[in-house]
Amino acid sequence: MTTSSVRTTQAAFLLNISTGRLRTLLNQGRVIGAYKVERIWMIPLNHRGMPDIIPGSRGPEGTWNKNKRTGNTFIHVLRKTIDYNRDNGTAYPAVAVKVGDKKDYCHALKIKGPCQIVYQPHQPNKSQAGGARLWIEVESQHIVERQYFSDGDYGPPPEVLQQRSKSKGFKNRKKKSKIQV
Repeated sequence: MTTSSVRTTQAAFLLNISTGRLRTLLNQGRVIGAYKVERIWMIPLNHRGMPDIIPGSRGPEGTWNKNKRTGNTFIHVLRKTIDYNRDNGTAYPAVAVKVGDKKDYCHALKIKGPCQIVYQPHQPNKSQAGGARLWIEVESQHIVERQYFSDGDYGPPPEVLQQRSKSKGFKNRKKKSKIQV
């Protein structure tokens, strides 16, 4: 049986962790069978097609994927963020990438593999895409490499911060009404 090896970006994608976190695990010697070819880490895959990680001795249990991904990746272009950046001279990330329950924001993407653009004006995708009517869908086995501007603003875009503050205010109102009853 031959085992295949992948680089850090592909292994981080499979594990659903950042490449920085994976490099920390590599430097700690916690990735089983990993080796360097010149300056590039090569990480072997197990029989399930995943890198093997040795659990840490302290702290919470690792949150990386232990099995192959089954869910697709959804990519959204945030129109409100683009408008906000234009009007205020900012450079917040205007691309949202959702894999399962994890959502990440970036300035640009490289999709390594086939994908499809889906437009459903009368049937928004409320289950995965938060009610979006237009999105890009990438199959689970393909890598989506995120890119950031060096002079960009990092963190969630303003529209996301506004939505979060509204939902927190709604939750706080609910808690107060329960206490008063």
